Amino acid sequence: MILAVVLSVSIMIGFQVFFAPEPAPVDPNQPASTAITPTSPSGGPAQPAAPATGSGPGVPAAPGINQPAPLPGQVTNAVGSAAAVAESRDKVLRMVKRVRIESPRLSGSISLTGARVDDLTLIDYRETIEPDSEFIKLLNPIGTGSAYYATFGWVAANGAKNVAPPRDAVWTANRATLTPDVPVTLSWTSPGGITFRQMFELDENYMFTVTQSVANASSAPVTVFPFGQVLREGTPDTTDFYILHEGLMGVFDGVLKEIDYDDIQDSRVVKEKSTGGWIGITDKYWLTALIPDQGATTNGEFRDDVVNKSDNNQVNFLSEALTVSAGGAADSKSRLFAGAKEARLMNAYRDDLNIARFDLAIDWGWFEFLTKPIFFALTYFNDILGNFGFSILLLTVLIKLAFFPLANKSYKAMSKMKMLQPEMLKLRERFADDKQRLNQEMMGLYKKEKANPASGCLPILPQIPVFFALYKVVFISIEMRHAPFIGWIKDLSAKDPATLFTGFGLFTWDMPEYLDIVDIGVWPIIMGVTMYAQQKLNPPPPDPTQAKIFMFLPFIFTIMLARFPAGLVIYWAWNNLLSVAQQYFIMRRAGVPIGGGRTKPKAPKTKTAAKSGAPGE
Repeated sequence: MILAVVLSVSIMIGFQVFFAPEPAPVDPNQPASTAITPTSPSGGPAQPAAPATGSGPGVPAAPGINQPAPLPGQVTNAVGSAAAVAESRDKVLRMVKRVRIESPRLSGSISLTGARVDDLTLIDYRETIEPDSEFIKLLNPIGTGSAYYATFGWVAANGAKNVAPPRDAVWTANRATLTPDVPVTLSWTSPGGITFRQMFELDENYMFTVTQSVANASSAPVTVFPFGQVLREGTPDTTDFYILHEGLMGVFDGVLKEIDYDDIQDSRVVKEKSTGGWIGITDKYWLTALIPDQGATTNGEFRDDVVNKSDNNQVNFLSEALTVSAGGAADSKSRLFAGAKEARLMNAYRDDLNIARFDLAIDWGWFEFLTKPIFFALTYFNDILGNFGFSILLLTVLIKLAFFPLANKSYKAMSKMKMLQPEMLKLRERFADDKQRLNQEMMGLYKKEKANPASGCLPILPQIPVFFALYKVVFISIEMRHAPFIGWIKDLSAKDPATLFTGFGLFTWDMPEYLDIVDIGVWPIIMGVTMYAQQKLNPPPPDPTQAKIFMFLPFIFTIMLARFPAGLVIYWAWNNLLSVAQQYFIMRRAGVPIGGGRTKPKAPKTKTAAKSGAPGE
């Protein structure tokens, strides 16, 4: 039992860290409308620099978004002032003409200046559990102080000028609104008569398909390199928890690569070459990813550029060259995912679109072989029950049934040890001054009664990975975000809100931070009570000092679990309650006293009584 508790405490200490604050909500904004006056924003990152003819494709380079500087092979037009001033989001959106984005799950727009997807709102998700809170704004335009956008384009070989569209090119749209049923094509024609088009298509969820085409009406062939780019201005707030990756990531030749923000700030540039795969920037629940043609070879790059003391994080890919003869045409196709990391949806994109390991955008962790089955079991039960809280209760019962033989062995062993407590105390009193003899007598007693102290805790070991996996599911899956249970639990992924210093939910106030550690909710208290009840059923440690320490464990665990997601605390409390019921039943059948009482010896039967069935004297 000591081993089991030590292992449990180790797990809890490993997980019990103070999380960084969640990212602050974006300021409320009115729905953006199409502007009527085009104006250039304050700039953007450099487009990818094309390699010289005959060399392998290069990788993009980005000086930043506030003070863009041209690079070799890049063409830029004059843009606005050198310093960007953060404006309100709706005002910035009105600065340029836009194509509206309208779908069942997305709203936003594409800037016709630069052909940037820089305005995207997830209308299925809100900032908080309040029904009138702001929708999640995933992408933001340049000029807001937190620009986050995706763009596609071309760079010309050998630094040819007046060929490829500059980053601030003003495009023409054939329609005003992009919907799942109606694609939109953006067009731009160079001074030399080369027309570039980008056709945007959108499915019912979060996947854009972008077909980039080139029509060469000039008298000479041209060579261009298609690219895709995602840029995020500044480093966002993260949960800063080691079991969750937030930052830059991608899959290259089937291998997942994850780079934290602080790591890319140290290395500045990381290059990867791959056939297929994808590259993007991930948050805890959201992802923006570029997905090149899965059959093409591309050069990917993670990079960080410091502009005005701000880190601009960027991912991009550069495809193989397209050489278009005079009067000819060529095209390439890639995709953009921008939305919530819903597990079933990520799996569907992986399978239906053959996107290599796209499901790994969700950080399933070391115990993926357990985390995924547990998650999909919960979602299956939720489809039936309509509540993730009840799904957790049902899954806990099934897990208990799966471990029933091991648990029975454990509880029977602990029951036998508890029955031996009187004999063990006698031996301790008899050999108090002879530790060696005491150990010998103890081992003799165990052997005589066929009791094994270790067998009571070893069956607990296989359940530890299950705890890790369930914690991971509750912590990282967006399906658990804002998922209610019953009563006051409105979000299973957050701590119990009905706490001691809020009158268990009766009032709210600005509580000092130093009280947070002891601000315990109802479900952690329930968990502590069930842990105490389970402890009373177990044999106490023979050492008095250990026994005193064990007395405080339920209280310590109650405090530690107070900051954990409510879903995990509910699981732990329900698991404890089932364990108490199972252990109580086994102990009653074995005639073991409950709560520390003495074992009642069975009355002997005389021969006469045995024959007649009468009670013995």
